[in-house]
Amino acid sequence: MDAINDGSLDLATCLAALPPEWPIDLQPVIDDHLIRHPQTVVVLDDDPTGTQTVAGIPVLTEWSVEALANELANNWPAIYILTNSRSMPLAQAQALNSTIGHNLTIAAAQAKRAISVVSRSDSTLRGHFPGEVAALAQGLGETNATWLIIPFFLEGGRYTIDDIHYVAQGQRLVPAGATAFARDPAFGYRASNLREWVAEKSGGSHSANAVGSISLDDLRQGGPERVASLLLALTQGSICIVNAASYRDIQVLVTGLLMVEATGRRYLYRTAASFVRVRAGIVAHPLLQPQDLHLPLTGGGLVIVGSYVPTTTAQLEHLLAANIVSVEVDVAALANDARQAASIEQVAQQADAALQEGHDVVISTSRQLMAGPDATTSLAIGRRVSDGLCAILAAITTRPRYLIAKGGITSSDLATIGLGVRRALVLGQIVAGVPVWKLGPECRYPDLIYIVFPGNVGGPGTLADVVAMLRP
Repeated sequence: MDAINDGSLDLATCLAALPPEWPIDLQPVIDDHLIRHPQTVVVLDDDPTGTQTVAGIPVLTEWSVEALANELANNWPAIYILTNSRSMPLAQAQALNSTIGHNLTIAAAQAKRAISVVSRSDSTLRGHFPGEVAALAQGLGETNATWLIIPFFLEGGRYTIDDIHYVAQGQRLVPAGATAFARDPAFGYRASNLREWVAEKSGGSHSANAVGSISLDDLRQGGPERVASLLLALTQGSICIVNAASYRDIQVLVTGLLMVEATGRRYLYRTAASFVRVRAGIVAHPLLQPQDLHLPLTGGGLVIVGSYVPTTTAQLEHLLAANIVSVEVDVAALANDARQAASIEQVAQQADAALQEGHDVVISTSRQLMAGPDATTSLAIGRRVSDGLCAILAAITTRPRYLIAKGGITSSDLATIGLGVRRALVLGQIVAGVPVWKLGPECRYPDLIYIVFPGNVGGPGTLADVVAMLRP
């Protein structure tokens, strides 16, 4: 392939050089198995962006045994539990995952519903790994379960080829370790090879040579039987990474998985969003159109941008060039005890006045990233900024036509803290990889259309395009 100095490849050339996909559409096989062996895929989502590939599925922001049992009793193909664990220190994320795993075990028994559990995390490999997966396994009582690492996410241009995870940037595939995502102050890493990444993130407790791999050749030439044999050969409690470059690859994987799970073997999944749709047998839906959302004909929309990644900054620049009222939040002021309250009040008043006049408004954090000397301090700064954005939203008195939250942690906190959401319904996606929720009746703005816009999804003009699309 045509790798250049940074290890990147030409996207079209790379995909064309891969072996042909498995020739049979296996989704009907998967669906038939799930009809005969009904179960619910329970997704612990470390921020709200994991709903990027599903529709007609509930999202919970609480995880009591009663709440979980009620949802499982409704026989959903999948449910999402919004943990927002990526915003937490490791110990807190582990405690949360352990509690949810424990509650899920009890709730599944009460509802008499079989479950399969996914730890959904970032498609660019940021998050608490392996810590929170180990805690989840302990809470579920499945410490011998084999872990499968599957960060493939077609809608966001994330491919795993020859064990290397790539991020599509324009017409190039860039190794994940060479992207800005790998320089995250809290969750940074160096390795692009997923086997080496597991070794790096585990501090060497799992050597790269001990990590299993299911290759594209296995998927595309060997098919489900080959996958099943490889899965059965894995030592219980081990870790295996999965290559994938298309949804057909995931179909082959899931078909082999279901064959093996029927024998009693158990697996925990650490995945991006694409795997869930296939594993749960959820039908792919066309993108939502503005008329599908039944938005009010008057009033202004509100966009709140907390994400700092380069993709978001480029999108914000395009949005600010459009017809929109812009209010910037000084991150340094939010982090300063003496200045925080005044900054929150000023931003909220400006945004409120514009919304009352029917203007679309974007509230964005200043673009210079504030990071601490270590991951814990950086997370604490991020927590302070996110709390400030929630306080701004709480101080705005005018109901917006819709709310777009830009960034995973931002969208989680605005929903749960700023709006008091306990349950929402995923309606679908407005553009690829950007989910739309309808909020529940218990929250501050019942039935509000809430758009969860990941920080790392879309091209430079995507955010501005969505705002323009939603104008009356």
